[in-house]
Amino acid sequence: MSTRRASASPRDPAQSRQRILAAARKEFAQYGLGGARVDRIATQAGINKRMLYHYFGNKDALFGAVLEANYAHKRESERALALEQDEPREAIRKWVALTWNYYIENPEFLKLLNSANLHEARHVYASAEVKKMRAPFVKMMGAILDKGVRQGVFRAQVDPVQLYITIAGMSYFYLSNQHTLSAIFGRTLLSPRARKARLDHMTEVVLAYLERRE
Repeated sequence: MSTRRASASPRDPAQSRQRILAAARKEFAQYGLGGARVDRIATQAGINKRMLYHYFGNKDALFGAVLEANYAHKRESERALALEQDEPREAIRKWVALTWNYYIENPEFLKLLNSANLHEARHVYASAEVKKMRAPFVKMMGAILDKGVRQGVFRAQVDPVQLYITIAGMSYFYLSNQHTLSAIFGRTLLSPRARKARLDHMTEVVLAYLERRE
């Protein structure tokens, strides 16, 4: 065993957990919850299965922990932009771009969501950590929309959750169906030019929906 792998030992639980989560993220993304194997995860993490079970209990609990870590990473990416401080329309542009670029830069996240939904999100429902992330996120979205209403640029009574689902859905459908859509329409949907065109289109759609109507 290499020195680097040996450092992930019971004496360094934080590093061991991070190694396991990183290896499990790849395994679950590639094979789904049903096809993932704990022995492969342990091997990739440089830790024995006994210690993996010590930290996470079982494969289901490990899958839940991977989901929590990935949701937390995405929420942190959103908080880091401090969107509430921007002009409302600019905040929405950044919000749409962040969602789009996050999915492109983290394709494993979409695969994990697919696997979670196959299991009817029971791991998400069971997660207290995911529930704690929800309220601050919805509050942030609502603050952006309320600011736009006060400044007279957004229409009132927009549900921030519905808006988020729309933004996420426009990005998710395009990326998860990129191969069939490319074949049907004869386009290369992930070329730099096509990605920019898609982001511009989504941003225009969202801003047009939010625009205050006289």
